[in-house]
Amino acid sequence: MKIAILGTRGIPARYGGFETLAEQLANRLVERGHEVTVYCRRPFTTPQDVVDPRIQRVILPTISRKHLDTLFHTLLSVLHVGLRKADLVLLCNVGNSPLAWVPRFFGKPTILHVDGLDRERRKWSAFARTYLHICERVATLTPTRIVTDARVIQDYYRERYGKDSCMVAYGAEVPEEVGEPAFGFTPGRYLLYVARLEPENNPELIIRAYNLLNTDWPLVIVGGNKYIPSYVESLKKMAGPNVRFLGPVYGNGYWNLQKYAGMFLFAGEVGGVHPSLVESMAVGNPILYLDTRQNREAAAGCGVPYPPDPAQLAARIQELIDSESRRQQLRQQAARRANEIYSWSRIVEQYERLFQEVLMERARASVATSPDP
Repeated sequence: MKIAILGTRGIPARYGGFETLAEQLANRLVERGHEVTVYCRRPFTTPQDVVDPRIQRVILPTISRKHLDTLFHTLLSVLHVGLRKADLVLLCNVGNSPLAWVPRFFGKPTILHVDGLDRERRKWSAFARTYLHICERVATLTPTRIVTDARVIQDYYRERYGKDSCMVAYGAEVPEEVGEPAFGFTPGRYLLYVARLEPENNPELIIRAYNLLNTDWPLVIVGGNKYIPSYVESLKKMAGPNVRFLGPVYGNGYWNLQKYAGMFLFAGEVGGVHPSLVESMAVGNPILYLDTRQNREAAAGCGVPYPPDPAQLAARIQELIDSESRRQQLRQQAARRANEIYSWSRIVEQYERLFQEVLMERARASVATSPDP
């Protein structure tokens, strides 16, 4: 199959879950003999980046503004892919749903990955939230199929819009070699938080809870906010001296931090299956997660849930710090669940079957509508 992946910032992955999805799919699909093209945004990727040479990248410009970045680049991408040889298009992000018809106009089936309920992110203005809400409805009309990455989101589209989707979760796989501890923290004795520093990921909740603890374990915060750096500065002001802000960390450094953490704190409240949560499970970290439906679905008993209350979160952290046996039990449960459900090999097989199914449906429809000889 000739597959084009659109709507992300591109590869190598340097931003979020969609970029890692694009990278993992591309790498593994070319291993299976498919031809893959990934559309990339110029500010995030360069021709000098090291990627698998079998993957073709198309690097196009964008407008680096929060409300224009994704849609403008996707517009260029769908017009470009329409004139290229591609059997099928995977388009990421529900905000791109108004453009999902364009590749189909050129005869290319288009699968739209809607992710979670992006309109609930507090960073958006009222106008942007309204637009994204409309995009949900549009997503049920413009693509050939839609993909959700959590049962919670699949149920939402079915119950609200009467639209069935294909549910394919996010994957995780720990590199074979991440090296010795590289950041100067004592292995097994630091708290790790990884997320874009945005209100719906609740970094303030994490910092407030940590400020209530009496521990020498540092809190290590990985992530940033390209669009609102002032928010990051406000977090640093409320944090004590034992809170370490590392900014975004990718690749081997990211996995190094995950592997040697004492426990992982997750506080995302928007979206489906979150990459950092699943990846921390794959490493085998003890996990504390904000108690939401989608987080319960992902962790499913292999972590410790907590309500959005700093005092209660602090109490749960302290309980784990004080109990090595409980941490070890959680490590084993998390690694087992990640291996059984969230391995990338399993996820890519599901995508491959979906792509083949869509192309077979198209072929059958073409035969059914062709005139008799």
